[in-house]
Amino acid sequence: MALTIYGVLRSRASRPVWLAKELGLEYRHVPVIQGYRLPDPAAPDAPLNTTSPAFRAINPNGHVPSIEDDGLVLHESMAITLYLARKHGGPLAPRDVAEEALATMWSFWAVTSIEEQALSTRAGGEAVERELPGLHRYFAILADALRAGGGWLVGGRFTVADLNVAEVVRYAQGMPELFAAQPAVRDWLAACQARPAFQAMWAEREAEPA
Repeated sequence: MALTIYGVLRSRASRPVWLAKELGLEYRHVPVIQGYRLPDPAAPDAPLNTTSPAFRAINPNGHVPSIEDDGLVLHESMAITLYLARKHGGPLAPRDVAEEALATMWSFWAVTSIEEQALSTRAGGEAVERELPGLHRYFAILADALRAGGGWLVGGRFTVADLNVAEVVRYAQGMPELFAAQPAVRDWLAACQARPAFQAMWAEREAEPA
């Protein structure tokens, strides 16, 4: 089997696993857990984790996910999903250089505009008050793009761009007021998460230790 995906699904490894399922790829999944989730990641009986020498030999950054694919070692979830979509083609992949640029733009936009802010709100309290106005603004931008694109971000169809952005927007699902203010985003995320490939990935994720 050529493709190996490293990382538990309770991490950003959910993104390449979801995409692999969308594409019908055969792959080997190696569940590397984040070291910070373990009481002693260096213990002799500790599971394979992001501090383990065996994994650091693959990704010296000590982050998940990583992949190995026909001799290529690649890190960073967005780079991985964009690569796999480009390599294997089909409706999820960009059809031309313009769609490729848009998919890259939206993926980077989600990481730089939403991800950190949405994750920080999980602390509650002042973090929510601090980040909520900015998230409202970016959700409005996303809603406008979805309306203009017929409900999707690129090419009027579900693509790797939607998958990447949906996996970031998911972090904000604990703030229903954001989605109530932007029904276009709410309905789009529901459509993304209703896809059989997402549901299959999510079932595997839920089966992992919390």
